[in-house]
Amino acid sequence: MRDFGNTSVIFDLDGTLVDSEPNYYEASRALLAEYTGREYTWADNEQYVGISSHETLARWRREYGIDASVAELIADLDRRYLELARAGTHVYPQMRKLVERLHEAGVPMAVASGSSRAAIEAILAGTGLDAWLTTLVSAEEVPRGKPAPDVFLAAAALLGAEPAECVVFEDAAPGAAAARAAGMRCVAVPYVAAHADDPAFADAELLFRGGQSEFTAQAALDVLMPSR
Repeated sequence: MRDFGNTSVIFDLDGTLVDSEPNYYEASRALLAEYTGREYTWADNEQYVGISSHETLARWRREYGIDASVAELIADLDRRYLELARAGTHVYPQMRKLVERLHEAGVPMAVASGSSRAAIEAILAGTGLDAWLTTLVSAEEVPRGKPAPDVFLAAAALLGAEPAECVVFEDAAPGAAAARAAGMRCVAVPYVAAHADDPAFADAELLFRGGQSEFTAQAALDVLMPSR
């Protein structure tokens, strides 16, 4: 069995472990149409990749003058999203393979996501990833969402790991910035390939510029090995 030393791994969920973005897009599009009558395109949606639902909805509430509270909007978005997510959420095959290999090696793992805890739990249960990933932190449980480091630091604390011992897997620039702010290493797998040149990815230990089409579990395992 490979020796990963004291390494712990923290995964972002949406766009990193699973391709949930199409479901979030459809849920967001329907929500905005109901509350504002505005059109919401996939290009619009790409601006919010990696930003927590709370921050996104707070922004929409301010910009579009929505009367409902952020809490009400989050509940509405979660309801719409979970209906879609339960019908089908795609796990990236190489990510599943990585999680399985790390579990076999006894590497501590956590999920730290901008989604609500209800959404995280539903996705992990629906995809079977909850067999290996049981330590969870939602952005709604910490004071600040990404790019602040709070969600990653909370995950490290639950794992009993020092930040310097943690490696974060992220698909979005705010998450990569949060990993750096937390003092953690980062493996970046951009969900939007055009974002690969974002400065937030510059300090990633490993950057898969082509996103999931380039990502392999073996390459990730190699970088997780402690340097000698």
